[in-house]
Amino acid sequence: MQAVKSLPWLFSSVVGALLLSPSAAQADSLQSWRFDSRQNQLEFTTDQSVQPTALLVPNPTRLVVDLPGIRLKRPKIDQAVGGAVQAVRIGQFDKQTTRVVIELAPGYTIDPQQVKVRGTSSTRWTIQFPTPRADSAAIAPSPTNPTSPVSQAIATIAPPADTFGGLIPAGRPLSWLQQRILGLRSSEYSSLGAGMMFLDMDTGNYLDINGDKVYSTASIIKLPILIALFQDVDAGKINLNETLTMTRDVVVGGSGDLQDRPVGTKLSVLQTATKMIVISDNTATNMVIKRMGGIQVLNQRFQSWGLQKTGIRNWLPDLRGTNTTTAKELIKLLAMLDRQKLLSSRSQSQVLDILRSVRNRTLLPAGLGRGAAIAHKTGDIGFLLGDAGIIQMPTGKRYLAAILVESAYDDPAAKYFIQKVSQIVYTYLSQAANTAQGESGVDGGWSRVSNVHPSSALQASYGLHRQP
Repeated sequence: MQAVKSLPWLFSSVVGALLLSPSAAQADSLQSWRFDSRQNQLEFTTDQSVQPTALLVPNPTRLVVDLPGIRLKRPKIDQAVGGAVQAVRIGQFDKQTTRVVIELAPGYTIDPQQVKVRGTSSTRWTIQFPTPRADSAAIAPSPTNPTSPVSQAIATIAPPADTFGGLIPAGRPLSWLQQRILGLRSSEYSSLGAGMMFLDMDTGNYLDINGDKVYSTASIIKLPILIALFQDVDAGKINLNETLTMTRDVVVGGSGDLQDRPVGTKLSVLQTATKMIVISDNTATNMVIKRMGGIQVLNQRFQSWGLQKTGIRNWLPDLRGTNTTTAKELIKLLAMLDRQKLLSSRSQSQVLDILRSVRNRTLLPAGLGRGAAIAHKTGDIGFLLGDAGIIQMPTGKRYLAAILVESAYDDPAAKYFIQKVSQIVYTYLSQAANTAQGESGVDGGWSRVSNVHPSSALQASYGLHRQP
């Protein structure tokens, strides 16, 4: 069999494989696939988290796997295999779903109980099926035998949950929420790119959409800077009462009011750090970075926390968006802050007090219910809008949230999307928690109902409610 020159196809026991070059790979897309005919195994990777659904469909027997939220972004693939497996086809089933079909030769079938759809990570999956067998039931029904076999759902095995080094229980994906948010984005906010993660601290259950995808941080980078500063306070390297002097080299525009004060203005470290977070002052941020020893010192600190994709490349305001992070790494950082793994009790309390005082209440806070509290940091550089924080419900239940949204410059849709996602998640978790409290033997508040389809009342309640 000859390789097709226009594509990097690989053959041998590997019947077909497609590897997209980095320049061709786009957001929410299928990056690569590989079918091994000797092992009856299909492997594929995507550039965002995906939860596949699979069916075994009869006459002719074919294994149909849908990838919601994933786009192929290339012509349909139809690759002949031979033997009991006739072909592998990949195409765009609808606007937001890529469909993979493994079609068997006529007269062959497989035992659906032996099909394994398993995630090794949220973006890498394998489909393993047994050797096809000849079966008369797989042949189209005749007039004397009109009964047709029905399609059978195939269970999927989610990738192992990340416990962030044992900080939280190993939970389960919140599948209904994922489908609801993906549907919202495709129907009303298709122009946006988004990465997000929401994590229940009691059960470990989570919503992860594009959680590992790298985005610009905007001013959310000030969150790890704040934590690193208080680490140095705990270590005795910095005193919160010491005086910092605003020098010309740190004065920049954008958010904050220090830029309007004269060079030589003096503030305490605590005052400077508070301005960095509460009004997102860029000049204050640069003063903190300078006092701590510069960008590389902070990047090394982030690495020591296990944040491999979070980094500072330029001083604030970084309007080009070169400073980066992921929603998942922000969740990990918040989990370490919440579990007191990075700071002393005193410093943790001070950091949370500062984060609760953030003045921008238009993103995650706008979707929370009455009486909820949030310690968070927002970010906005026009084409990237985001928010990340620790949320506490009136019941005492806490969850972590991080969302990063790319859009056209200053597109208000990004703000409305974050508000709506926040409200949907909060309402879902609130109702699930309340339902669980009425049941006996429910562990972790709402883990028992995390994959139950919410009531019609919940589905109808997507209006926004601001905190008082």
